Amino acid sequence: MAKSEKGKKDKLSDKLFFKLKSCWEGIDKKTEKEVEELAESYKQFLNRGKTERECTLAACVILEKNGFVNIDNLKDKKITAGMKVYQNIRGKSVISAVIGKKPVIEGCNILGAHVDSPRLDLKQNPLYEDNDLALFDTHYYGGIKKYQWTTIPLSMHGVFINETGKKTVINIGEEPGDPVFTITDLLPHLAREQMDKKASLVVEGEDLDILAGSRPYDDKDEKEKVKLYLLDLLNKKYGITEKNFASAEIEFVPAFKASDVGLDRSLIGSYGHDDRCCAFPALQAITDIAREKGAPNKTLVCYLSDKEEIGSVGNTGARSVSFENFIALLCGGSQADLRLCFSLRHAVRRCQRSVRPNLRKRVRQKQRLVYREGNCAFKVHRLRRQERSERRQRRILRKGAGDHEQEQSPVAIRRIGKSRQGRRRNNRLVCRQFGDRSYRLRRSRAVNALAVRGDQ
Repeated sequence: MAKSEKGKKDKLSDKLFFKLKSCWEGIDKKTEKEVEELAESYKQFLNRGKTERECTLAACVILEKNGFVNIDNLKDKKITAGMKVYQNIRGKSVISAVIGKKPVIEGCNILGAHVDSPRLDLKQNPLYEDNDLALFDTHYYGGIKKYQWTTIPLSMHGVFINETGKKTVINIGEEPGDPVFTITDLLPHLAREQMDKKASLVVEGEDLDILAGSRPYDDKDEKEKVKLYLLDLLNKKYGITEKNFASAEIEFVPAFKASDVGLDRSLIGSYGHDDRCCAFPALQAITDIAREKGAPNKTLVCYLSDKEEIGSVGNTGARSVSFENFIALLCGGSQADLRLCFSLRHAVRRCQRSVRPNLRKRVRQKQRLVYREGNCAFKVHRLRRQERSERRQRRILRKGAGDHEQEQSPVAIRRIGKSRQGRRRNNRLVCRQFGDRSYRLRRSRAVNALAVRGDQ
């Protein structure tokens, strides 16, 4: 009797429990081979795209190889079912689409990610000389642990633009034989006071100056000989002067290549996983669908955005109108109501943390990203946070509506992105952000697009 009750209990637990399972378990040799091929392609993408500019360029190359056409180069701008189009947003973000059979006004399927990562940027006038050393003055972009950026090889990426508008691309430290850069640090036996500081103060932001050189120029009368030697090298090879740094966009990133981790090669170690581990699969997904015969039922959109690490600001971030403008182009000048076009179905890909065995207190195992039989399950509390955000949006809409609007049909909420609300603290407005990381619109546009009356 006891055995039968135990058997029933086991069957019930198998039915009701959500048991986590490694994604490696239960796959066949064919699937394992496909995983390895995808991993190799992903490592190549990581090595080619160390910055958002390089990722956008690599994405455009992949799209064009799969038959996508730049929508800005279309003569008649006529969009028909089955077309594959993309738009390069100022070289730093890209939106692609496979046009479906149904019109865009009936909704799209959207996949989004970002291609920028934490890094070090050069300031407007960065090059200076101190103690017979030439250094670059930097400021960090995004959230970084500053102490992790010292004594590692760094590579230099970016563009210079001169007075005539000519663009010069810089990439130093990635090819074999290239010089690399670094940020110096104290020796252990000289760093007693430094080791007593908090981790956030061990290396401060203003101390992240990059060592650029130490060889002096052969001129006895020159005061800054090392600085002059470096500028002479840059001028001879790239034709730039110190003045051109003011209009340049130069970034420093780790010079490491993407590599397999572990004896079993089951993991990939690289700079820029956040969020290119989501951007690359999103790009692969839309190109795989583009290779299929026939047009999909609904229009498919892949949005790889910039500036997520600093709040999606600027004209290349998700808060800009780039996405709305692209959807308007897909409408083909049909005067469609964009509020209806944004009744979309979207999947936001987001880099998630995994479990560190020695940091279990900081990472909840049940709230991490898990894999079960090839499917991806996201943290549950993100859905709850989205529900709370939607309730707040309902209150805002009802509070802002007049009595005559409240008497009409009820309002249906269509969540299309992250909205921003504020609250007063010490007589100043402190912004709070709710919801998932999605296609963020300004509050006014978000409220207009979220409210869709029942009679529509």
